[in-house]
Amino acid sequence: MKGFLEDANYSIGLLDEGATLADVIDNCIYEHTHTGKKAFYVGDLGKLVRNNIQWQNVMAPIKPFYPVRCNSTPGVLEILGTLGIGFACSSKSEMTLVQDLGISPENIIYTNPCKQASQLKYAAKAGINIMTCDNDIELKKISRNHPNAKLLLHIATEDITADEEMNMKFGTTLKNCRHLMECAKELGVQIVGVKFHVSGSCKDLQTYIDAISDARCVFDMAEEFGFKMNMLDIGGGFTGSELQLEEVNHVIRPLLDVYFPKESGVNVIAEPGCYYVSSAFTLAVNIIAKKTVEYDKLLPSGVEQTRNDDEPVFTYYINDGVYGSFASKLSEKLNTIPEVHKKYKDDEPLFASSLWGPSCDELDQIVENCLLPELSVGDWLIFDNMGSGTLGEQSTFNDYQRPLIYYMMSFSDWDEMQDAGIASDTLMKNFFFVPSCIQLSPEDRFSTAA
Repeated sequence: MKGFLEDANYSIGLLDEGATLADVIDNCIYEHTHTGKKAFYVGDLGKLVRNNIQWQNVMAPIKPFYPVRCNSTPGVLEILGTLGIGFACSSKSEMTLVQDLGISPENIIYTNPCKQASQLKYAAKAGINIMTCDNDIELKKISRNHPNAKLLLHIATEDITADEEMNMKFGTTLKNCRHLMECAKELGVQIVGVKFHVSGSCKDLQTYIDAISDARCVFDMAEEFGFKMNMLDIGGGFTGSELQLEEVNHVIRPLLDVYFPKESGVNVIAEPGCYYVSSAFTLAVNIIAKKTVEYDKLLPSGVEQTRNDDEPVFTYYINDGVYGSFASKLSEKLNTIPEVHKKYKDDEPLFASSLWGPSCDELDQIVENCLLPELSVGDWLIFDNMGSGTLGEQSTFNDYQRPLIYYMMSFSDWDEMQDAGIASDTLMKNFFFVPSCIQLSPEDRFSTAA
C-alpha cells in the first residue's frame, strides 16, 4: 500500500501490531547496504504522543512550549502542533516554520537572548509579541523595533556545574531587574512575566526553589512599577525521564501553589525540548574507514595503560560526525553509546576503539574510547537518544549529506491521537500502513525528509 500523496514532503508509517522499530531499522540497513550506505534516522513519533500524555499527567496545568531548535523536522513539528503544544523560537526561520503549521502568534515565544533587529521587525509584523530579555541594551533594541513586545525578564539561576563553566550563561540578577523595569517604564515597553532556566545536568533541585522564590520577588517588584504580570516560564532542562519529571514537580508544585496560585491569574509555562524528542530518534551510521592505532594515543589523559601490547586497537571512521548529526558533541558530552548492529557472540573479544566523523578534522571525534568487537568497513552502528540537538540546521562542511529520516508510529499511539480528537485531516494524509512482514520496496514503504 503506497498510501501517501505525491506532493507530501514526508510520510509516517503506521506499524502493524507485529512490526517493531527494530524491524524497520533492520530493513532500512538491508536496503541502504545495497543502495548507498547513507546514514539515516528512524523517528518514533508515537513517543512524542506518549511523552505528552506523561507531561499532562505529571505537570499539568503547566503548558509546554517546545524549543524548535531541539529538532525542527516537519514530522516532529506537525505532531507537536497537533497536540496543542506552544513553540519557543530563536530565529525568523523557526518562527516561519511554526507559522506555516497554522500556529497562532499567542502560542509562539521569541526566546533568542540576542535578537537581530530585522528579526524583531519580522516578529512584530507577524504578531509574535512575547519574548525574553535580560539586559538594557536588548531592551532598547526591542523598544525601537517591536513596540508591542511583551517581555519576560530572564533571571539567572545558580546551577553552573564543572562541565558547564565554559558555556555561555544568560539571565540577569534580581538587582538589575529593578534597573530594567525603570528602563522599560521610560521606553513604554510592557513587562508581563519572568523566565528562568535550570540545566538538565543540574542535580540540585534547590535551584528550582531559589529560582521560583526569585521570580516571586520580581513579580512583587513589578507591582511597584505598575506592570501587570501574568506569565512565569520555568524553562527547560527536562531530560525525558518520568522520575526526573516527578522529582521536579514534587519540588515546584507547593511553591507554585503558594507564590503563583490559580487565582493569581499567572500562567505557568515550560520549555521541554529534549524531553519530547531525544528518545524518539535512533541514528544508524556506517563505517567508512578503519585503521589500527597506538594504544597510548587512544587513552584519555591521566588514564593508566593496563592492556596487553599484543591486542589491536582500532579507530573507525563513520559517515556522520560533529558537522552533522553529532553537532552537540562540540559543546556537551554524548548521551548515548554505540550499539553494533550485526550479531556477534557473547564471548567474542572486545577491543579498545574510537569513533570519528568523515571530515578528518581533529574536532570530529564522536567517541573517545569504547569497547567494541572488531568491525569491518561497511558494518553499521546504532545510536539511541539522538532526537535532540541533532536534527536542526546542519553544516555543509566537506559536502556533508543530511541523513534520511523515516517516521514511524504504532497503531496504538495513532488510536490515542484519534481518541483525543487531535488527529487532523492534514496529518492523516501523511500516514501509510506498514505490515508486520516488512518486505516492501522503498517506494511502497517510505517517504523521506532530508
